[in-house]
Amino acid sequence: MILQNSVLEFKKVVNAKEQVVSAMMYYITLEAMDRDKKKVHEAKVWEKPWLNFKEVQEFKLVGDAPAASST
Repeated sequence: MILQNSVLEFKKVVNAKEQVVSAMMYYITLEAMDRDKKKVHEAKVWEKPWLNFKEVQEFKLVGDAPAASST
C-alpha cells in the first residue's frame, strides 16, 4: 500500500541493525503516528559517510503497532 500526502509523527525506533559492505546499510524498525493510529514501519538506509551521503533505499508500512501493556 502506498500512502501519498500522509503525515507521520515519529514515535520511537523499535529495532535497528547495520551491515558493512562498501558502505553502511541500516535496517530500522520504527513506530510513527499516522493520523490517530500508531503504525510500525521498516526503513533501509544506505550511508557512505566519507562522501557525506545518505539515501533511504526502502520505507514500508509493516502494520499496526502493538498495544501498550498496562504492567
